[in-house]
Amino acid sequence: MSPAPDERDRIRAAMDRILAGTPDHSNGALTIVALAQEAQVPRNALTQRHLDLKKEFYDKVRARGAMPDSEKRLRRQVTKLKELRAADAKELAALRSDVESLVGALHQAQMENRQLRQRLTTPDLNVRSLPTQSRPRAPQGRF
Repeated sequence: MSPAPDERDRIRAAMDRILAGTPDHSNGALTIVALAQEAQVPRNALTQRHLDLKKEFYDKVRARGAMPDSEKRLRRQVTKLKELRAADAKELAALRSDVESLVGALHQAQMENRQLRQRLTTPDLNVRSLPTQSRPRAPQGRF
C-alpha cells in the first residue's frame, strides 16, 4: 500500500501541534504512537517509511529539554528492575548463607547418627541391664 501524498506534511503538522501542546487527534504524549494518531497515519509510517521524521520529532523533543514519554517509561522500568535485581541479590546471598548453615547442621547430624549406630553395634561393658520389678496392679473395677 502506497503512502498518501500528503503524509509527510500531515506528520510535520502533527509534530508542530504536539510540541505546541495543542493536539487535535491524540493525547499529546511525546511518543511516536501519539504522533501517528495526531497525523492520522499508521504507526508504521513513522517506524518504517519516514524514519527521518521520527528522528526529527525526537530531536525536537530533546531540544526542548523534555524527555519523550517512552523514554521516561523505560527509565522508570529500568529503575524498578534495578531495585528488584538488588533485592534478588540480597535474597540470594541470604539463601546461600542458609545453605551453608544447613549443610553444616546436616553434617553434624550425620556424624552423631554414625556414632549412635556404632554404639549400638559394639557392646558396652560398663552398661548392665537391671532386673525389672513387677508392680502390683490396681484392682480393676468401677471407681
